[in-house]
Amino acid sequence: MPPPTTPFVILALETATTCGSLALVAEGRCLAEYSLNSSTTHSRRLLAGIHWLLAQCDLSWSQIAAIAVGLGPGSFTGLRIALSTAKGLCMATEKPLIGVSTLTGLASQFPFYPLPICPVVDARKNEIYTALYRCNQQGLLEKTTEDMVINPRRLPEFINGPTLLVGDGLPLYGLILKELLGESARFAPPEVCFARAAGIGFAAWHLFRQGSFLNPATAVPIYVRASDAELQFKKQNEES
Repeated sequence: MPPPTTPFVILALETATTCGSLALVAEGRCLAEYSLNSSTTHSRRLLAGIHWLLAQCDLSWSQIAAIAVGLGPGSFTGLRIALSTAKGLCMATEKPLIGVSTLTGLASQFPFYPLPICPVVDARKNEIYTALYRCNQQGLLEKTTEDMVINPRRLPEFINGPTLLVGDGLPLYGLILKELLGESARFAPPEVCFARAAGIGFAAWHLFRQGSFLNPATAVPIYVRASDAELQFKKQNEES
């Protein structure tokens, strides 16, 4: 447990998938993390979980340097819950807001990994959210593609050699991807294949040092795909 004077702790929130997660991350180490895989909406537990986590680590809001949130892509409802909570906390406490792609959070669990890293997140509708990353010589992630939502059978279009796959889409599409990618498919262990707030927090430290903050009044999630309501609205306009 850190002493009460511990400075520079980032509170991280990640609710893009069914595994909601909170973490308190100091530079170079995770002080505490709380994760719960549940089909129940994360809004019921988020604020209570934050209060509990701070109390367990004997930390006050004055010791929180910033609030980081997983922006997605992922569950539209989950993304809105986490971001609205983070916005409200930032406005109430005057802490800076840091946004991190959920895909970046997944990939950040593998610093200095020598192969490309490809998060694979279930997007439903027989699709996945994905992007490609690589680590530079300092162990920092570099994104080599934009965030995408594609049919998993299209993934070989973007992978040209051995690549680490990680994410909650693997239990659904792992066999298909192994068949399509062959020896190029390297699967991360199942225990690290869920989105973690600690990953968001570690990735947020690089943005914190750069002073790369979001405006709480205008920050929006990374949806990648239009919602059903938006698609229906567009269809109605085209037919009218």
